[in-house]
Amino acid sequence: MTKKHIDEMSFLDHLEELRWHLVRATISIAIAAILAFIFKKFIFDIIFGPTHMNFPTYEGLCKVSQFFGMTDTTFCATEFPFIIQSRTFAGQFSAHIWTSIYAGFIVSFPYVLYQLWSFISPGLKPSERKNSRGFIIVASLLFFLGVLFGYYIVTPLSINFLANYQISDEISNEFDISSVIALVRSSALASGFVFELPIIIYFLTKVGLVTPQILKKYRKFALVIVLVLSAVITPPDIASQVIVAIPILILYQVSIYISAAVVRNQKRKEKRA
Repeated sequence: MTKKHIDEMSFLDHLEELRWHLVRATISIAIAAILAFIFKKFIFDIIFGPTHMNFPTYEGLCKVSQFFGMTDTTFCATEFPFIIQSRTFAGQFSAHIWTSIYAGFIVSFPYVLYQLWSFISPGLKPSERKNSRGFIIVASLLFFLGVLFGYYIVTPLSINFLANYQISDEISNEFDISSVIALVRSSALASGFVFELPIIIYFLTKVGLVTPQILKKYRKFALVIVLVLSAVITPPDIASQVIVAIPILILYQVSIYISAAVVRNQKRKEKRA
């Protein structure tokens, strides 16, 4: 579809075009969700990995703790002091359905992004499409890295803290399956979208809403926002918040370099013109 054809389309034509892109994206999510639903044992073995002390993250943190002489640490325990249960008749079935849908979205994210890009790209200039050619690959890679970070770092830290937090010996922890899945889901998806920061900054710089000077000027405010964000998606202990804040700060710094590169390219094109 050419830009000329796009300009000739009415508002309703654009809505119809968007509708079909959304339909195709939804179908891809549904197919991936059905596959996740079929292979439930594989999916749920992965999801409940951080609820077992033999999870790689705990083993690694245990070795790090022992290296620094901290022998009395919850990372080196043999098992967690809680059980996972389903307290409603449809609890396990509901968890199965919704987990499959979220898994379907994560797996089909590149195709969903492709459909979104297919709707937007015809309205861009040829040079803009050329410069954004690797958008889907980079955005998908960042999203998957964020999901992995959320699953292997944020989720284990959250589970370890909350599972061992106790206000009284009279209270035992018996977590509902929906609560556990919600924790894993929110940690993984939140981290996945946070890791899209460089892509967001790239496009905001392209349209002139952000400059590297602005990003540098408000770096201190960004640091506060990052710490608040880390406190939201992690348990309220300093170590966990610092661990989560570090990659976000690195992404922010990378975003400054990306913004500067975009501005330099725009100035070169203006000189040539």
